[in-house]
Amino acid sequence: MSETKTLQYRTDGPEDGPVLVLGPSLGTTWHMWDRQIPELSRHWRVLRFDLPGHGGSPAHPAPSVAELAARLLATLDMLGIDRFGYAGCSIGGAIGAELALRHPLRVGSLALVSASPRFGTADSFRQRGVVVRTNGLDPIARATPERWFTPTFAAAQPAIVDWAVQMVRTTDPGCYIAACEALAAFDIRPELGRIGIPTLVLAGAEDQVTPAADARVLVAGIPDARLALVPGTSHLAPVEQPAAVTDLLVRHFSSSWQSSDHPTGMTAVNAPHVKPVLTPVPQPVTAPAPPRTAPASAPTGPPVEIGYTQPPEPVPDGRADRYDQGMKVRREVLGDAHVDRAESQVDEFTGDFQDFITRYVWGEVWTRPGIDRRTRSVITLTAMVARGHLDELAFHTRAALRNGLTPTEIKEVLLHTGIYCGVPAANSAFAVAQRVIREETSPEE
Repeated sequence: MSETKTLQYRTDGPEDGPVLVLGPSLGTTWHMWDRQIPELSRHWRVLRFDLPGHGGSPAHPAPSVAELAARLLATLDMLGIDRFGYAGCSIGGAIGAELALRHPLRVGSLALVSASPRFGTADSFRQRGVVVRTNGLDPIARATPERWFTPTFAAAQPAIVDWAVQMVRTTDPGCYIAACEALAAFDIRPELGRIGIPTLVLAGAEDQVTPAADARVLVAGIPDARLALVPGTSHLAPVEQPAAVTDLLVRHFSSSWQSSDHPTGMTAVNAPHVKPVLTPVPQPVTAPAPPRTAPASAPTGPPVEIGYTQPPEPVPDGRADRYDQGMKVRREVLGDAHVDRAESQVDEFTGDFQDFITRYVWGEVWTRPGIDRRTRSVITLTAMVARGHLDELAFHTRAALRNGLTPTEIKEVLLHTGIYCGVPAANSAFAVAQRVIREETSPEE
């Protein structure tokens, strides 16, 4: 089987034990789960994997969460593993949710750690890809501690902070950018009700990357889901609070793993005698509307569980025309913020024109397969310079960066236009493009 179709992995625990798969966060390796392995491998055959270009894995970028899930299934198929339990952190959680939705007979039980049905905004992840393409991973790596850990933990564990920074810094940039694109396109909010397996949703109470509100959306939508909030914990919960996370995983998979309908040699095991960390929920409450590895200290308090009822499942209208496809491409290229601003200004006078743009510019021309989006951005930049459309040049410069052009390539396009469209036009264009590139490629503070 081609190496591009499988993932790098390692296993721990009894060869004949039920399989528990652990999925990593973006920018980490399987070592983020090191402190869970001694206890989990007593009961399960634990399989950990690395994302493409992470750790020592081959740098074959995966453009979507669905592709990452497919590569994991190919790896499991190669090992003869049919049914398994799955716990994943962040993008690893997205992979687990994708498996539960598309391959429900393969997953016996699920744990989503520091996860979300939609991670941030598509704009934020695409801009992060622009930053990495322009500056490399060093700015992202240096900002890692404040995203992954609480200030108290980071101050007390400088060795772990250094380890985390180096993990990100040594990731393949192309694979990291592809993972950002995968997360930008990931949104399973309308499908949560179809996840039909027992699910633990585990969140750090101080996580700013995937806050507790995101965890509550997951619990509100998944019929058989339970929420655990771990106090004093940020995004990389398995590293920051290893004891609490381990106890929660052992209790969840020991009690929820059902395999009688799918005989694959899996059997449930008894949980060790540990102090309970989840409180039962006698009556669920109605959820609010969803909003638009290494040593560590012991947990500061028990996690808290909250239950929710499932909201009404949206009924799809089955419509798939040029408008739908055009709006999808328009948002991917120009960004949600730009499109939302344009849509908010639509009225009776401009509505037909905005509909025309979405259907024919984005749904008809930009979706044609003859040339790729990078090439279309080169052509569009040239046309904007030639006609002096500097306002549109600004947002199409931003779009060009998202479509994969580097600042150096944009500079070459503008130099070329200076020959054929005139030096004054190119001079104005350079001023606009320089401002946009500085805004888009500056690392977050």
